[in-house]
Amino acid sequence: MQYLEVMDLQDKLGRGVRDLRISVTDRCNFRCRYCMPAEVFGPGYAFLPKDDLLTFEEMVRLVRILVPLGVGKIRLTGGEPLLRRGVADLVAMIAAVDGVHDLAMTTNGVLLSHHAEELALAGMNRVTVSLDSLDPAIFARMNGTGAKVDRVIAGILAAKNFGLPVKVNSVIQRGVNEDQILPLARWAREADVDLRFIEYMDVGETNGWDMSQVVPGAEILEILGTEFELQPRAAAYRGEVAVNWKHLGSRQEIGLIQSVSSPFCRDCQRLRLSADGKIFTCLFAESGHDLRGILRGGLGDRMVSSVVEDIWRARVDRYSELRGKVAMKKAEMSYLGG
Repeated sequence: MQYLEVMDLQDKLGRGVRDLRISVTDRCNFRCRYCMPAEVFGPGYAFLPKDDLLTFEEMVRLVRILVPLGVGKIRLTGGEPLLRRGVADLVAMIAAVDGVHDLAMTTNGVLLSHHAEELALAGMNRVTVSLDSLDPAIFARMNGTGAKVDRVIAGILAAKNFGLPVKVNSVIQRGVNEDQILPLARWAREADVDLRFIEYMDVGETNGWDMSQVVPGAEILEILGTEFELQPRAAAYRGEVAVNWKHLGSRQEIGLIQSVSSPFCRDCQRLRLSADGKIFTCLFAESGHDLRGILRGGLGDRMVSSVVEDIWRARVDRYSELRGKVAMKKAEMSYLGG
């Protein structure tokens, strides 16, 4: 992969565009309450029709257009991205784009053991696996489908065996899984994977979010400090959302993503692309800007780029800083990608 010279595109708060998150499907095989509660996303829920989804070729075309604007990091998300048939082909196509220097995927891990080898061979750089509990009963309740935690751990081990670095994300919700903080940290250290704890966020409109259910990052760090010696690690780049600590005498890390208690909006450089071709400039946005119609309408790359440039230059998003001060509806995370 090569590094290309890029333009200095900035929004109204001086933030460049560095990361692109591509949702390849709005479907998922879990029904986690903080994302896709089963009573809303039940058997009759209308997911996106196949013809509405961007093709792999359309996704790759957008990647090629966005790289000169500053995008160098790509993350495939969902829904559950491994449900999209042939997703390893998409990985190979994106990995071949000059200027893409980091290609990752976020997955719930249940299917990862079946796909780890092909993802590694296709050019995936790393994977992030969601794992909110090691306790089988808690894990089954949280994923809403009774899925087995052993399958996720098997997927993590398979990824490592095929040379894919793994990070584990754990959403901590008070009254649900806060007793899993230390067990997860012990397991991650033994398994030699980096771990990030995420504050329970008010994404979408269906998860019943309440501030009383948030376990602040400072409290999580205090719990970790009862057992582990941790030293802070400086941010690697502007827009790194996790605040990270290293285990003393080790390269292994524990991170905190504190969107609620310590918003990082002023450094956010992420652009999100939904599976049906809308771009969102914030995880908490109500609506996106349609690019599918533009892509399929015959406009050339330069015109498509101009549309994205105008959208980014007008960007003023900082929802987490304004939480509680503004009322707005938000798109579901399962639709636009976490």
